[in-house]
Amino acid sequence: MIRHFWFRGLLPLVAASAAFMIYLGILQVSGNFHEVIAGQLYRSSQPSDEQLADYVKSSGIRTIINLRGENENSGWYRDETATAATLGVQHIDFPMSARKRLGAERVAQLVQIMRDAPKPILIHCKSGSDRTGLASAIYVYRVAGLDEETAEHQLSIWFGHLSIPYLSSAYAMDRSWNDIEHGTDAATNLSDAPAQVI
Repeated sequence: MIRHFWFRGLLPLVAASAAFMIYLGILQVSGNFHEVIAGQLYRSSQPSDEQLADYVKSSGIRTIINLRGENENSGWYRDETATAATLGVQHIDFPMSARKRLGAERVAQLVQIMRDAPKPILIHCKSGSDRTGLASAIYVYRVAGLDEETAEHQLSIWFGHLSIPYLSSAYAMDRSWNDIEHGTDAATNLSDAPAQVI
């Protein structure tokens, strides 16, 4: 009797976990593509050539900000830059690590890049969850001037960002966001953070 009760109590947790894993799988299969602010900013995981062409056609993307950084030795990078050039889309490499806090200078440089880039912008990393979530939150808060809660939603489980303090490798993104929220990221020097425009 007790074993049956314990199993029945555990079943909803197992079902919820399975549903969440299916949801995360759907995000990745679909490219984790989402509109952040219509006509201004879109986000995704690493797009295929076909997805990129579709995003440009359907959303009018004029700039790609690649948060994975320049990687000439990888097929995905060569394909992406070639497709962007063919489509007449500006390509900007802004390397970030999901495991490292984004310093004040880097935040300021990313804000400037996003302000100046032709819009709409597509921001992506590998999964479109952690680095892309932070960059999207920064755009919503610092570029679009919306409230913190609206911005913070971009760095959430709904886009695949799962962070456990001090245990998750992506927790650095949450710490970076907390610095931005509390104004402890005030930047004065933009020279230390190279971005590459192709």
